[in-house]
Amino acid sequence: MHRHFIIYKPYGYLSQFYSNSKQQQKKRFLGDLYDFPENAMAIGRLDEKSEGLLLITTDGKTSDFVNSQKVNKEYYALVDGDISEEAIAKLQAGVEIGFEGKKYITKPCKVFKLETIPELPERSKKIRDDRHGPTSWVSITLNEGKFRQVRKMTSAVGFSTLRLVRVRVGAIQLNSMNSGDVIEVNEFSLNF
Repeated sequence: MHRHFIIYKPYGYLSQFYSNSKQQQKKRFLGDLYDFPENAMAIGRLDEKSEGLLLITTDGKTSDFVNSQKVNKEYYALVDGDISEEAIAKLQAGVEIGFEGKKYITKPCKVFKLETIPELPERSKKIRDDRHGPTSWVSITLNEGKFRQVRKMTSAVGFSTLRLVRVRVGAIQLNSMNSGDVIEVNEFSLNF
C-alpha cells in the first residue's frame, strides 16, 4: 500500500526531507514537520521562499502523473505594485523567461487579479506592507513548472513577487490548512 500526504509547506523550508550537504545543515526540511516513510518523495517542489500545498507520496506513478503537464497547479502571488490589465494579458499569453541558461516562452495560462486579499496563514517572515507602495494579489494557474517559473513570469512583466503560495494541485486545495499542517490521505482522496 502506498501512502500519500497533503502538506502546507511553510516559508523557509526546503522541499526535501534531509541533506548531507554541510551548507544546508542549518536549513529546515520537510522531515522536521512529520515522520514521513523512508521512500516518500515530494511531488514537484516549492522553493525555500515559497509556501503552500505540497503533495508527498510513496508512489512514483502518482508523482509522474502530477508532474506531467496534465495537472494544473494554481498559485496566489502577492506582487509589488498594482498589476495592470496589460501585464495580466502578457502573463496569460506567455512571457519569455530564462531557464537553464536559455530563453523560454511560458505556455499560455490562466491569470487574474484577486479582488480581495486571500485568507492565508500569516507568514513567519514579515512581508513589506502597503506603506512602501501598493501591492496586489494575482492567481496564476499553470500546467508546467519550470524552476521559479511564477516568480520569473511576474518579474518579466515588471511586478516582482513578494509572496508565493501554491493553493491547488488538480482538484486538491489548500483550503483552511495552516502552515506546517500534514494530512495523510488515502489513494481515493487524490482527485486530480
